[in-house]
Amino acid sequence: MKKVERINTIMRYVNNRAHFTISEIMQEFNISRSTAIRDIKEIEAMGMPLVAEVGRDGGYFVMNNTLLPTVRFTDNEVKALFIAFMATRNQQLPYLQNRHSIAEKLLGLISQHQQDDLVLLNSVLLFSSTNPHNPDLLDLSDFPHPMLEKLIQTLLLDRSLMLSIQEGDVVNTYPTYLLHLYQEKSFWFIEGFDLEEERRKIYKVDHLIDVQLYASKKRFSKKKILEKLSEQEETANLIIELGPKAIAQFKKYRPLKASINYTNPYQTTAILRTYVNVNHAEEVTEITNWILFLGGDIKVKQVPQEVIETLNERIRIFCP
Repeated sequence: MKKVERINTIMRYVNNRAHFTISEIMQEFNISRSTAIRDIKEIEAMGMPLVAEVGRDGGYFVMNNTLLPTVRFTDNEVKALFIAFMATRNQQLPYLQNRHSIAEKLLGLISQHQQDDLVLLNSVLLFSSTNPHNPDLLDLSDFPHPMLEKLIQTLLLDRSLMLSIQEGDVVNTYPTYLLHLYQEKSFWFIEGFDLEEERRKIYKVDHLIDVQLYASKKRFSKKKILEKLSEQEETANLIIELGPKAIAQFKKYRPLKASINYTNPYQTTAILRTYVNVNHAEEVTEITNWILFLGGDIKVKQVPQEVIETLNERIRIFCP
C-alpha cells in the first residue's frame, strides 16, 4: 500500500473509533512502530484533533468525529462489494435476510453509470454457487440454523458461553470458551475450549438447542486457554508433500486442523503436517476422502495404518 493511500485509510480507521492505540495501528496495517507513530503525527498535522492518553494502556481518541467527509465508494470498491455478494449468493450464511436491504442501500449510494456496470457484471459473471440458467435465482433450499444468529449475537457479548447440545434423545450443557465459528461443507461448527474438561471440543451448530452467557466464576483468560491447548497438541502423524496441482486442490477445500508450509519461494511445493485421531472412524474416513480429493500430485511421507487400510478399501470399491 502506498503511503498516501495508507495515510487516508488510517484516517478513516481512527475516525471511526472512539479509541485506538499504536499497537492496533501496527497490527491492522502491518507496519512498524516508528512508521505508525510517524503516520499519526502526519495525520495530526493535517488537522485531525487527536488527544493522547497517558499511562500503560494509553492511546488516542478523536476529539471531534466529524472531520472527514461523507463516505463515497470508488468504482472499484463498488465492484468489489457487488462481486463479493454474487460469490456468496447461494451460500448458507447468517443474516441472509439483511442482504436485500444492504443491496438497496448500496444502489442508492452509487451513480447510474455504476449501476449499469453492475447490471452487466451480473449477466456475465458466474460462480460455483450461481445458477447458470438464471443468475438472479436464489437456489437456497433452506437457511442457516436459526440458532446461528443468536450464537453470534451472544458471543459478541462474551466468548464464554453455556451451550445446550442435542445428543440423541438427551440435551447436555457444556461451558465453552468459543475459539472459532466456521463453515465446512455447508455446515456450521463451533470450535471451543471446554471450561470444565479443559480441552478442545467441536460441536455442530445444527445440534445447538440454546446458548447463554456463562455465569460461573470459573474462567480462564484467552492466554491461559491457548497455553493449555498448546500443551495438548498431538504430534503430527500424517505428513504429505504437495505439488502445484495438490496445492490448488488444498486451496479449494481444507479441514480446519490442516495447514501447509511452502517449501520454495514460488509457492509451488509445500508440506502438510497434521494429526489424525485414529480412534474416531469418522475422522479417519474424512481424512481419507480428503487425501483422494488432493489428487495424484502428492507424496505421502507418513500416514497412520488406519488411513492406509481405509484408502485400500476405497480403491477396492472402484477397482475390484
